[in-house]
Amino acid sequence: MTSDDVLAIFREAGAYLEGHFILTSGLRSPVFLQKARVFMHPPLTERLCRALAERIRADVPGRIDYVVGPAIGGLIPAYETSRHLKVPAVWVEREGGVFKLRRFDVPRGSRVVVVEDIVTTGLSIRETIACLEELGIEVAAAACIIDRSAGKADVGVPLIALAEHAVPAYPANALPSELAAIPPVKPGSRTP
Repeated sequence: MTSDDVLAIFREAGAYLEGHFILTSGLRSPVFLQKARVFMHPPLTERLCRALAERIRADVPGRIDYVVGPAIGGLIPAYETSRHLKVPAVWVEREGGVFKLRRFDVPRGSRVVVVEDIVTTGLSIRETIACLEELGIEVAAAACIIDRSAGKADVGVPLIALAEHAVPAYPANALPSELAAIPPVKPGSRTP
């Protein structure tokens, strides 16, 4: 599956939005990838995650014992990817602002792949890796559906991206004139 194929799935699901968006970081962007609109469709999610699992199999030598997803964005792609890899899926979730593996017992020495939905800076993956390494769990690689940084995000382990798609983001006081002319929208659970 190519980057164009992945973006076509996002467009098919109405998840590739164009306008003027205020991102969680506070930066502004002319594009917002509303992955929830893809993940609400099991056949689309299955196509993406099957392809991601194939890429993981090809790029990660040796065994994979678990797939780990950072809550909440990584839950669905981690589960669906694990299904195709035929290994268990677990997740980390924030407790006091820090990722913890609260609900599962993953043995020390287990070898895992972290699966995320969309990577921008890689912070959630880095925080997930820190949590797992503290527990003696080996992180063989990380993977995502779309890498918005187009290969620039450093997550500390190899990052496997089903698609790379550089999406520009600007500080509010440095907007290009064409973006400044559009009223901004803060995407939320009910993005237009």
